[in-house]
Amino acid sequence: MKNKTELNEKKLKRKNKRKFIELLAMIILNTFGTFFLAYGLILLTGIENTVRYLVIFILILLWITLLITYLKSYRKKSKKFIIHFIFVILYSIALIVSGSFIIKAYSTITKLSSDTTTYSSSLITLSDNKVDNINDIEDAKVGILSDETSVDGNVLPKEIIKKEKLDNEIVEYDNYVLLIKALIEKEVDYIFAPTTYTYMFQNTEDDELDNLTETTKIIYTKEKTVKKENNTNKSLTEPFTILLMGVDSEAEDISQGVFNGDSLMLLTFNPSTLSTTILSIPRDSYVPIACFDNQRENKITHAAWYGEDCMIKTIENYTQVDIDYYVKINFKGLVKIVDSLGGVEIDVPYSLCEQNSNREWGTNTIYIEKGLQTLTGEQALAYARNRHPNPTYCSSKWTNYTSNDFIRGQHQQEVLKAVLNKLKNIGNLNTVYELLDTISSNMETNMATSEILSLYNIGKDIITKSSGENVEDLISMQRLYLSGVDAYIYDSYLGLTLYNYVIYEDSIADVTEAMKINLGLQEPEVIKEFSFVIDEPYEETVIGKGDYSELPSYQTLPDFTGDSELQARSTAKKLGITLSFKYVYSGSGKVGTVIKQNYAVGTSLSNIKTVTLTVLLKEETTTTTNTTTNNQKTDNEETTTTIDNEEEPTNTTIEEETNETTTEDTE
Repeated sequence: MKNKTELNEKKLKRKNKRKFIELLAMIILNTFGTFFLAYGLILLTGIENTVRYLVIFILILLWITLLITYLKSYRKKSKKFIIHFIFVILYSIALIVSGSFIIKAYSTITKLSSDTTTYSSSLITLSDNKVDNINDIEDAKVGILSDETSVDGNVLPKEIIKKEKLDNEIVEYDNYVLLIKALIEKEVDYIFAPTTYTYMFQNTEDDELDNLTETTKIIYTKEKTVKKENNTNKSLTEPFTILLMGVDSEAEDISQGVFNGDSLMLLTFNPSTLSTTILSIPRDSYVPIACFDNQRENKITHAAWYGEDCMIKTIENYTQVDIDYYVKINFKGLVKIVDSLGGVEIDVPYSLCEQNSNREWGTNTIYIEKGLQTLTGEQALAYARNRHPNPTYCSSKWTNYTSNDFIRGQHQQEVLKAVLNKLKNIGNLNTVYELLDTISSNMETNMATSEILSLYNIGKDIITKSSGENVEDLISMQRLYLSGVDAYIYDSYLGLTLYNYVIYEDSIADVTEAMKINLGLQEPEVIKEFSFVIDEPYEETVIGKGDYSELPSYQTLPDFTGDSELQARSTAKKLGITLSFKYVYSGSGKVGTVIKQNYAVGTSLSNIKTVTLTVLLKEETTTTTNTTTNNQKTDNEETTTTIDNEEEPTNTTIEEETNETTTEDTE
């Protein structure tokens, strides 16, 4: 009997111990789940503050209520204890899953926001150099960038030189092109340049720069992380600007890609009026580049050689509009985004073909039929990339159209709108997770996490008012356009005459005005009259697009070779060019004409101070005479006269030399 009683007591103790452990597990699990979800909700600063705080209050109230219920059930030895236990397990799992989703979303947003920049500089040499270690470069010449504000071109290289105790001769160059060409032409044996230098100069039309992967190699690399200066103190309840920069690379992750300046869209958004302006900036736009010496004009895509900061400053200077935020988007990530959304609907204007996301043709060629289509991710990327027919790879069915950089910009805007329309209809949690993963790997911005979160309120406002409408029907999307002319201008950095798009000053002025009006920085002009023809469909005026009569303010250097000195002076006077003449007895050309000029044909006159023309003279020409007469001089030119007996004129002269005659420019 005694043994039976002891046995029952032991069973009761074990049962009570088990129930106590179960009670403790319930309390811990419920407490963790409650405060885990509450923590996630607290992170979402600025999103539905009243609702969030109310939910947190209810969660804590439920936690207290359930805790009291557990204790009562435990003390009363209630049979409902097991029911409470099962409920708590399921309830706590729901809390933890909800909290995990919120925290994962927050982590993704935090990953998008970058307040630091990681610079990477490498010591580079030619591929046939047998040296593979920085400690073995001995007394070789080393080139670096002369710009002391450049972290990866000057600051970081100097730190490496100091750390590695290099006492080599250091040669400085004004820009990366000169630096790399100095290596190729063996003026120096090694150079310091950004680690991504091979990507920087893709599609420059210069064979030497396009082939750097094969002709050069890296023997040393060092990184440096620098905190960005965030000068934006603006709430997203105020009008703001965003620069979208496309990273059109083959890399799967944006951290592996290099911004190349091929796709640029400047957006202004007014949250009060839900109006936005969209300006696609052609990659070949000829503008002053903020990071080039004396802000020399060049293709805007070349600003990307110095990174997004240089690109942003260049666009700000040119448009006179401050850029509050930038977003870098990896085009390859577009494939996954569109596929996650089940495709996007686009009315394709013509049938086309394009490379796939890995830039492959052949069996991998992407074909898109004309008409209203639901495009896959690969097709959407091909549509956004395409800017000219590809008759080399495709039949006439897919190449019977005309396209350019502007049309490509319009295609990119269409894809962006189509994606926005699909995003507002997401109802699947797995789709949300998939999108979050894709976005975190393929997007980067300088927005703070709190600023990104505040976009929720804008999105909520749009969705609330949309009532099933397309985004573009609710948001006033004003497309802007940059009108200009085609020009072939000599690029002194690359040593090539390249295609450029020179923008009309009145066009950029009209575009800038439209952006400032949308930002509330300028009052719009009230239109008091409006006329239309009832039988003709209304066509919205595209600001910046039109017939601008005044040519852009640019001029290029003409070809003076073959001209007489008098003809050259006449042309120079019309163009406002300052001339300097050099005379030689021998050379290739007609006697009495210009046989050489020191600047290449097509060089922008804004980049020229004095043009030196070499004139071929007869052998009998007296060497000690003033060759410029009063009849030859003009009031608008400076003339330095030099006799030289070299077949190929250089900056040096022979011993016998004429007197130099200079006439100052009086204008």
